[in-house]
Amino acid sequence: MSIQQTAMRMGQRTAVKRLGRALPWVGAAVALAGLMSTVRRKGLIGGALDTALNVMPFVGSAKNVAELVRGRDFIRDRASA
Repeated sequence: MSIQQTAMRMGQRTAVKRLGRALPWVGAAVALAGLMSTVRRKGLIGGALDTALNVMPFVGSAKNVAELVRGRDFIRDRASA
């Protein structure tokens, strides 16, 4: 193995470690952004409930598949003024 390949692997390991530490923060930011937009559309209680269901690993997937098959959301958007 050449020096260039060794250096490349070491750089990749370092990048993966840094990315691994940053991912929880990125995931939290995406969840908060989704929560805010859902609360605006569905109201405080409906948006919080919808986001809570989506966050749960198997429950969220099942909910999204059921909504796709059904053709509409379980928790409706609030009525516009």
